[in-house]
Amino acid sequence: MKIYTIGFTKKPAQKFFGLLRGARATTLIDVRLNNVSQLAGFAKRDDLRFFLAELCDMKYAHRPELAPTQDMLDDYKKNGTGWPAYENDFLALLRARRIEDTLDRGFVDDSVLLCSEDKPHQCHRRLVAEYLAAQWGDTTIEHLT
Repeated sequence: MKIYTIGFTKKPAQKFFGLLRGARATTLIDVRLNNVSQLAGFAKRDDLRFFLAELCDMKYAHRPELAPTQDMLDDYKKNGTGWPAYENDFLALLRARRIEDTLDRGFVDDSVLLCSEDKPHQCHRRLVAEYLAAQWGDTTIEHLT
């Protein structure tokens, strides 16, 4: 099983869609809580769905159960909660949601987890991928940067 991850921030559309085409993944799984923000540019839900189909022959799916809660995001981004606390809280949320039991492995295999952060080291998409790999085993993760 293979899971890819990608962030759209600091990537021009040419690079972003080029990385996706190069991965040859089948589905982009949007793990953002808010996927219609005007700040997302080409990565707004409806635009992204169109571009993925036209440029990459990929499907689009929004899975908000793989996103943090708004309170978690606010604590981390606005209230100064550090990354270790955010990571701990988010992993506890994934366990409580039992995503390993509710997600279809076939759906996730050969898919790309999308979030906004440029790099995966402090982004919840990495945490989702690593959590699923630990639960399911026999999984490789590739970060498209």
